[in-house]
Amino acid sequence: MTFKELGLNEALQEAISFMGFENATPIQEQAIPIILDGKDILACAQTGTGKTAAFILPILNILTDKPKDGIKTLVIAPTRELAMQIEQQVQGFSYFAGVSSISIYGGGSGAEFHEEKEALKNGTDIIVATPGKLISHLNMGYADFSSVEFLILDEADRMLDMGFFEDIQRIVKALPGKRQTLLFSATFPPKIKKLAQNILIDHAEIRLAVSKPAAGALQAAYLVHDEHKTSLIKYLIDQKPSYESIIIFTGTKKNVNNIVRGLYNSKYEVKAVSSDLVQKDREDALRKFKSKQTRVLVATDVLSRGIDIKGINLVINYDVPSDGEDYVHRVGRTARADSTGVALTLVNTDDMYKLKRIERLIESEVPKVPIPPEIGKSPEWDPKPRGRSYGGRSGGKGGRNQGGGRGHGGRSGGNRKGPRKGGPRR
Repeated sequence: MTFKELGLNEALQEAISFMGFENATPIQEQAIPIILDGKDILACAQTGTGKTAAFILPILNILTDKPKDGIKTLVIAPTRELAMQIEQQVQGFSYFAGVSSISIYGGGSGAEFHEEKEALKNGTDIIVATPGKLISHLNMGYADFSSVEFLILDEADRMLDMGFFEDIQRIVKALPGKRQTLLFSATFPPKIKKLAQNILIDHAEIRLAVSKPAAGALQAAYLVHDEHKTSLIKYLIDQKPSYESIIIFTGTKKNVNNIVRGLYNSKYEVKAVSSDLVQKDREDALRKFKSKQTRVLVATDVLSRGIDIKGINLVINYDVPSDGEDYVHRVGRTARADSTGVALTLVNTDDMYKLKRIERLIESEVPKVPIPPEIGKSPEWDPKPRGRSYGGRSGGKGGRNQGGGRGHGGRSGGNRKGPRKGGPRR
């Protein structure tokens, strides 16, 4: 189905065409008519299926057709990277529609805090916020949510994993009871059902394929001892000179620093993104990676759901995540929107059991590959448990959704001056 067939207004049609999109993804095709019809939604779809555009487009359609004063839409996202990404997509899709927006997250300056306060007090069309920073503003008593008509929770499962259940409940209590609530999640665990029961009314449910890497992602696992991992990474990158965008994921901040140091003298530029960096440096690293100035980005899982960058050729998992969903989200950074990509996982002896569990989750076997003999000898594949518990998550945590390729304004550029508007009202 084309976006034109979905009945969106001319201003949005113009922006969608300008951004190069024509056909809706399955989640957009199903969700947009329901949202335009005014119903609450619980939508579950895997990463990279276009969930962000699925809720942004119908909301923008409603706001441009019936403009009102005050805060009309509140979007809650688990991480600052995802909040920035969502607002950039709002700016892209609303470029010809004249809808104002602002993103609110931690790590900003005093001037940015003042801008956030003004937007919460005096109103802007769309606010995209992380739960913790929004609660900080709520505690000060000036946020005016009396005109909110739409609440969107994006990556709701991730927010619950991060312990934001109570914060979400408090935010919901500060909103008008009469509103439309849209809950989007990549997975459908029992805690999502509980949240849905608490905040949704007579809702529609959409469930698409969950917990499967994109079909265009070529996956493989290298069996390798830890002492050979850095050499293997250099080899893999050197063997792919045409790959311009490579992400290396690891579960710990310590490993991020070790990997960057190990690749320091390489012929290509390597940048790190982790919570150890100040926000300005994180944004600078992401901006250079998006613009292809930096070829290799090393990051913790906080970015596996929090970035939306076109054309990532290769994802390397330095380690196997304890949670299978994190594997899906890491791999989901490549092969987005019907493109292709490569996802390679480095598996030591202790990680073999975790990879076996992931294979059961994704219902397919990841091909095992020995490392080149000039690097070393691979351990034998033996996925039996080794007396360790793999039930929890490890390391720091945090979709390609359509529209993420163009940012219009946004805090990531470092020059924000108040809520941004896409253009004149029509």
